[in-house]
Amino acid sequence: MKRCELLIVGAGVAGMAAAVAAWDSGCRNLVLADRADRSGGILPQCIHEGFGLSAFGAELTGPDYADRWAAALKRTGVQLLLNTEVLSVTETKTAILSSREGLGELGFERLILATGCRERAVGSLPIAGTRPAGIFTAGQAQALINLRHQSLGRNILILGSGDLGMIMARRFTLEGKRVIAVVEQNDHYGGMARNHHRCIEQYHIPMLYRSTVSEIHGVGRICGVTLTQLDSGRREYISCDTLITAVGLIPERELARGLGDPDWLYLAGNCHRIHQVADSAAAEAEAIGKRIMQEGQR
Repeated sequence: MKRCELLIVGAGVAGMAAAVAAWDSGCRNLVLADRADRSGGILPQCIHEGFGLSAFGAELTGPDYADRWAAALKRTGVQLLLNTEVLSVTETKTAILSSREGLGELGFERLILATGCRERAVGSLPIAGTRPAGIFTAGQAQALINLRHQSLGRNILILGSGDLGMIMARRFTLEGKRVIAVVEQNDHYGGMARNHHRCIEQYHIPMLYRSTVSEIHGVGRICGVTLTQLDSGRREYISCDTLITAVGLIPERELARGLGDPDWLYLAGNCHRIHQVADSAAAEAEAIGKRIMQEGQR
């Protein structure tokens, strides 16, 4: 069985930053694995600017930001395994990997999970009605539009005013679609002020606060939703052909399930906690990469 000193799962910004930092701190037997066919995580689908101000002193698009980290990784000797999924991890510090070559085992001394997060889907929400076509998470919509150049609908309602919800409201507007409103259950938007200004205010997109989608209507394809005003209880039918949900992210830690809290396991990036800014996830991962080597030298 092959062995390495450090295994990092996930080649998004956190995984790449941790790998570069560990290499620069003296780790010379390091494997970075990702199930995708390229590094960068979700960054290639984030074509808007706003990345890299802290890390690189420039405002970059997601693909450009990913390329900067990929270039930093390339100058190291880190072994990058793409199209490789880590299926499980055991208490004996063995990972089961699946790649085009089949299944394999890899032993390691330390493990960093940088597996990011997943979106909370509409099925997890207490919304009555049907589940027809035309309902997407914000991340799904972003990938379909930016990477596959697909058109999702014409009259869009967005549930949730976090950063991705507001960014997608602008993206749909730039695509010539009608964004009916961004619906938010709180009395304030959920993302950063700069995204509210750039994506909502500058494009005059309506915001409906203290409201939520209480029922979905449609057979075959969504035709509308019922909105409920949370303070008054007032209900209103809104016609739409597309519903985008941006209602939260869940750290992806499935590989850590059942392992307890061993001293060889580290969580980095959105796998550890949800970061509003990618530079924050990168900085945290860098610190972990350095700390691992310091602890190993004691």
